[in-house]
Amino acid sequence: MTIVAKQPKISVAGSLNMDLVLKMQRMPKVGETVQGDEIHYISGGKGANQAVGCARLGAEVKMIGAVGGDAFGSEIMERMRNFGVHTEAISKLEGASTGTATIMHTSEDNCIVIVPGANGHNTAESIAAHAELIRQSDVLIVQLEIPMPAVERALRIAREAGVRTILNPAPALPLTKEQIAMADYFTPNETEFELYCGTAITSEEQLFERMTAWQQQYPDQTLIVTRGKHGISCATADGIVTVPAPLVKVVDTTGAGDSFNAALCFGIASGWSLDQTLPLAVKAASYSVTVFGAQDGMPTLQNLN
Repeated sequence: MTIVAKQPKISVAGSLNMDLVLKMQRMPKVGETVQGDEIHYISGGKGANQAVGCARLGAEVKMIGAVGGDAFGSEIMERMRNFGVHTEAISKLEGASTGTATIMHTSEDNCIVIVPGANGHNTAESIAAHAELIRQSDVLIVQLEIPMPAVERALRIAREAGVRTILNPAPALPLTKEQIAMADYFTPNETEFELYCGTAITSEEQLFERMTAWQQQYPDQTLIVTRGKHGISCATADGIVTVPAPLVKVVDTTGAGDSFNAALCFGIASGWSLDQTLPLAVKAASYSVTVFGAQDGMPTLQNLN
């Protein structure tokens, strides 16, 4: 059994959404009305998902973000607290709507419409208001579903305080070299990594070449590329290590990346080595896809032993 000597302290600056998942037989044509089969209301947002994932593993997690002054916002806040996430730094903005992702899903395809809502109101100033929370953390993790000035301010506060930083660049947005270099750990998936490399990657050999070049450009950073059913590949000064994913029955892949990043964050904050952390994080991601709903699929340490 994995033993945690101390409870790690993690801060998450990111998005909180309500996902509306509509299941239907086929997509409507322009101007057409079709009957759906099911609708599910699921708390989401990469920031919230990763915060829940860290809390489920046993960390003390403080989330910085914003929801609207509506029913979705109240439901998300209650759900976060039920998962054990501290919500004191989540602003409830009256007059703003909670961020939503409306997902139209068929057996063959899906379409997603994202409305940032309150997530778009995160600013450098609103992040700076919780600077002490970040400074007291072992690790800060951020994504790119809130405005870039807010992400950059969170990273800068953490770096100046000696707090380790994880940047999960999802969705992939333009980043400067300086912004990338503020992350101790950079965790794109294969598609996102292609975009940051500026070239298509068509083979594992090519992937490793690009990862090696990246590590040489950012020698103080650990690059981890998540690769779905193929697990992850990690580039450090000592070379590239691949951790394969176990075979599982897939139910819902929505939270796989968030579960991986949460477990990575938990291991780093706990003071574990990458040799110990990476296999656990891959196992966490694999567990998450066996359960419907990103947050409900986040494992506990007991689930992974």
